[in-house]
Amino acid sequence: MGLPMSIYRASFLLFCWTITALTIHPQQAQKSPQAEIRAVLNAQVAAWNGGNLEVFMEGYWRSAELTFFSGDRKFSGWQAMLERYRKTYQGEGQAMGMLEFSELDIDLLSPSSALVRGRWKLTMPGGNQPGGLYTLIFRRFKNGWKIVHDHTSAKG
Repeated sequence: MGLPMSIYRASFLLFCWTITALTIHPQQAQKSPQAEIRAVLNAQVAAWNGGNLEVFMEGYWRSAELTFFSGDRKFSGWQAMLERYRKTYQGEGQAMGMLEFSELDIDLLSPSSALVRGRWKLTMPGGNQPGGLYTLIFRRFKNGWKIVHDHTSAKG
């Protein structure tokens, strides 16, 4: 009539194993894409403010296809962008300043792409504060979210 005792024992053992597995190996909560993108931008700010352009550039897609628009100029490629930053902010007599991002707006376009808009500001030695708006296109790669296009404007 009833189920054999071995089925009860097997069910009990399976239940105990499941509880043990969940206790020993809890699943980590997955970060949202927005949180992952925000983490990339926060790492860039920290790297910039630490004077480390190479680490700052880790937020960008390391490809010749990376594009950067600023004013009426277009730059293509990760290396060209790094050299532009070096010349502009680390060249003789230049200072990097302290970077801030604000008014961040992250729109997911798909599971692997996002449009990010915000405001940037540099606080330079002497009190000068250049800044402006930016629009970034992020793409998710195997090694995380990377900026594939950056369009930055400066306040006039």
